[in-house]
Amino acid sequence: MEQDISCFQSDLDFCPECGTVLPLPGIQDKVTCVRCSFSIDIRNFEGRVVQSCVEFNRLGSMALMVMDDGQEVKGPVIDRKCPQCGHEGMVYHTRQMRSADEGQTVFYTCSQCKFQEKEDS
Repeated sequence: MEQDISCFQSDLDFCPECGTVLPLPGIQDKVTCVRCSFSIDIRNFEGRVVQSCVEFNRLGSMALMVMDDGQEVKGPVIDRKCPQCGHEGMVYHTRQMRSADEGQTVFYTCSQCKFQEKEDS
């Protein structure tokens, strides 16, 4: 279903109909949303500068911790504030705890006080 006029207005990075991130303009004369097939004339993108940034994790950003019960916890460290001690930096790992059609559970462990919390997605 190719359309040219939307009832909504949005930034050119997003589809005005469904909100999906639009692909970068290519050689075609229209940019088409991959989700709802809404299309925007490529001339709307003239003069627009696209910038991107890749941020790499620091070396050693993987933490290995030994819990009180002797169990090792390792994984990437993210910028997340521990609700227990306020330390910035928690290790996380994910597990599929429910059926396959449901999201994973994310487990966070404070790298300082070893407080653990989980987040269902």
